[in-house]
Amino acid sequence: MISWFFIGLVITILLTPGPTNTLLASSGIQVGLRKSLLLIPAEAVGYIIAITAWGMLIGKVSATLPLLPIFLKLLSAAYIVFLAIKLWRTANQDVVLNQPTIRPKELLCATLLNPKALLFASAIFPAAAWKSQDIYMAHMSTFVGLILPIALFWISVGAMLATNKVNWLSQAKLQRTACIVLVSFAIPISYSALSNL
Repeated sequence: MISWFFIGLVITILLTPGPTNTLLASSGIQVGLRKSLLLIPAEAVGYIIAITAWGMLIGKVSATLPLLPIFLKLLSAAYIVFLAIKLWRTANQDVVLNQPTIRPKELLCATLLNPKALLFASAIFPAAAWKSQDIYMAHMSTFVGLILPIALFWISVGAMLATNKVNWLSQAKLQRTACIVLVSFAIPISYSALSNL
């Protein structure tokens, strides 16, 4: 029922540096792994609310505007390419991680406003998820299950960077790898949208 393509896209996009992941890494640097674990439920709740709201809206509007899902998929693919280019260009710039201590409320707000939620709702989750509760629950459960290890990864990256003991781990390597993977996923999303025209 859940495709490997869906799982691969979710993992890739969740791993991509963005506002939520920057806050998770910041917390890992500032307060360490254990105290930062409190942020993971806030990220999950933020994504559940935002993706569901966007998905329900798209599901309602697409009945009267049937080209909307195709347009949103193409827009999402363009956003992925834009994100990849931006990540590549900024790979050697330092990320500002010395922010005030992050609380769950701030992480929840950042996740609610994260443009990745629209991307997930419009192009990654299947259209059937907004029509069938079973399909929605299966995909959302998988999504939430993937949040935990990826959030732990970003918190751990922050905690490792705080120790200055990991020489091979660099922001530039992470971002450039993410760029290549993002572009490789933008192509099938575009193809899927164009084949529905």
